[in-house]
Amino acid sequence: MKPEIKTLTAKTLIGKRITMSLANNKTSELWKSFMPRRNEIKNVIGTDLFSIQTYSPDYFKVFNPNNEFEKWALLEVSDTTPLPEGMETFNLPGGLYAVFFYKGLNTDFSIFNYIFSEWLPKSEYNLDLRPHFEVLGSKYKNNDPESEEEIWIPIKNK
Repeated sequence: MKPEIKTLTAKTLIGKRITMSLANNKTSELWKSFMPRRNEIKNVIGTDLFSIQTYSPDYFKVFNPNNEFEKWALLEVSDTTPLPEGMETFNLPGGLYAVFFYKGLNTDFSIFNYIFSEWLPKSEYNLDLRPHFEVLGSKYKNNDPESEEEIWIPIKNK
C-alpha cells in the first residue's frame, strides 16, 4: 500500500477531546459524546469528520500502550464563533503528510503497524511532530468491513 504525499493547508476545527492511551482506549466514549452535538457547530465546511491525535515529542521513541495522548472528534469550520458549550477550537497546522486510503474495520490496527514498521522506515521520510488524523468522509461506516477512510501521517524529509 503506497500513500499519496500531500501538502495540507492549515485548518480550523471545532470539537471535543479526551486524554487516553491505547491500553485505555476511550474513542467510543469521545464519539458518543460528540456526534449527538455536532449540529450545534456553526460555519461548518463540508461533511467530513476529523479524528485527530496529538502526541508528546517522545511518544513514538519507545512504544508503550499505556502512554497517553489526546484524541479529538472535530468538524472543519470557517469561523469559530459561536463556540458550543463544552467544545474547543483546534488549529490543525499545515504541512507534508503521507495519506493512506484504508478500507476495512476501524478496529483493525494492522494498517498502523504497516505504516510505522514497514513503510516509514523504508521511505525517504521521518515522522514529523504534528497531529496525526483520519478523515471520516461519506464512505466511512463505523464497524463495517466496507468502511473507507483516509489516514494522514505527518512527515518530513530525512
